[in-house]
Amino acid sequence: MRELLSLTPCFSGVWRTRETKNRFNGLLRPVETVETVPSSCTAHFTPLKQGVNERGWGSRARICEIFGLATLEATTTRTFSFLVALLTILSAASHALADEEESATELAKKTQNPVSDLISVPFESNFNFNNGNRDATVYVLNVQPIIPFHLNKDWNLITRTILPIVNEPSSFSPGGSAFGLGDINPSFFFSPAKSSAFMWGIGPAFTLPTATDSRLGSHRFSMGPAAAALMIQGPWLAGVLVNNQWSVTGWGHHRPVNEMLLEPFVNYNFGNGWHLSTELIMTADWEAKAGQRWTVPLGGGMGKLFRIGKLPIDCTLEAFWNVEHPDYAGDWQLRFRVTFVLPAFKG
Repeated sequence: MRELLSLTPCFSGVWRTRETKNRFNGLLRPVETVETVPSSCTAHFTPLKQGVNERGWGSRARICEIFGLATLEATTTRTFSFLVALLTILSAASHALADEEESATELAKKTQNPVSDLISVPFESNFNFNNGNRDATVYVLNVQPIIPFHLNKDWNLITRTILPIVNEPSSFSPGGSAFGLGDINPSFFFSPAKSSAFMWGIGPAFTLPTATDSRLGSHRFSMGPAAAALMIQGPWLAGVLVNNQWSVTGWGHHRPVNEMLLEPFVNYNFGNGWHLSTELIMTADWEAKAGQRWTVPLGGGMGKLFRIGKLPIDCTLEAFWNVEHPDYAGDWQLRFRVTFVLPAFKG
């Protein structure tokens, strides 16, 4: 860095300035400007180093020539610097918006993935209409925390637990109503940690006899195998979740349990968090009579992932018609799910 010159306030219309040269594209960059001086001043030039006059800077014309060029280069530098800063800010903003949109889409996909290595807590409200001979509406709130554990570099353990809170009014006349906690259903999936387009998990599922009312549970401890598999292709995510459980112990005179759950799901993600979804929760009660075993819904809905502050939240609304169901079971269902996603705790 070298000092060029200094002008004291004695030259008409000239800035008193110091300039230094840096390596920003080889241009002169102003580091200090002070004030203009009135035109009535007498010119006075003070060289900053000995020998300046010998280099030809002693005449007023030469001063004007050199200082005029320095001022022009300083102005050019300021303009160029401003344009570079503006372009940098705009570029960073566009990348930030693109990253946010991609992040919303990717998070939405992970909330749709039953073996995702991401902590999420769905609150799923299910309204089951037209139950019994009184066409009662049974409400079930499923709190479903999904918590992954990284066992090692190759394997994850994904835990999915369903805690049902049930409000079951009297569906038959005569009959009583019930409200409380149903049977808790934990599932555990061992899943490869490095899966990408194709993901899968396998493990045990359990049903714990935790119901607070005899009408809200099976009174049996049940267990069985569970598996999940899915494909991710561009905006599409599709797969299936299945388990079958048998009762192994219990109390009272309640019948044994032998039930299957089959849940195919398909999601299409538009971007910016919007998605179409269908999750067909089919059940089969193998202990029931023929013609009374299956519940098969058909339907779907739409959802969006958004943020409140830094917390991602996914909301999905779906409606299903039960094309097959036991006698006196509900014939259609409205499902509203709010999922809180905790990406900060991933890994």
